Amino acid sequence: MAIGERIRFIRNLKGMTQKYLGQIIGFPEKTADIRMAQYESGTRTPKADVTEALAQALEVSPAALAVPDIDTNIGLMHTLFALEDLRGLKVGQIDGELCLRLDKHKGLEYISMLDMLSAWFEQEEKYRNGEITKEEYDRWRYNYPKYDTYSRRAKVPSQEISDLFTK
Repeated sequence: MAIGERIRFIRNLKGMTQKYLGQIIGFPEKTADIRMAQYESGTRTPKADVTEALAQALEVSPAALAVPDIDTNIGLMHTLFALEDLRGLKVGQIDGELCLRLDKHKGLEYISMLDMLSAWFEQEEKYRNGEITKEEYDRWRYNYPKYDTYSRRAKVPSQEISDLFTK
């Protein structure tokens, strides 16, 4: 999720208008909403000092607004938080062990994510059971969805024909 999308998401979560947020961080009343719209749409990217001011006004960490860097633990956590917001990813416990799960109330988003994670689980299980090699498993993962054959739902003949032309 790009920084503009995060700004819009958190601003809406806080019930703020673009104009109000822009004014809080010091933009003139006349242009505050325009400037915020530019950031949110991605036509402009806020500099570090503006990102810092936005984070302070929204009462969040600057890392919550920035494009997460999954090479750091903090960046990975903010990526997971964004996935919670966008995809319904939830943290929970099963038999005392922490786990990540999908929120069934997310409708089509849930079904789509379930299909993709089920495909991943299927391939990982094949690797774990010795049915495929590490190289085959890696080829599947690093080329996803090119080699994906998993499908929970039966395809109608017209979808099978359509799939032939999209591969």
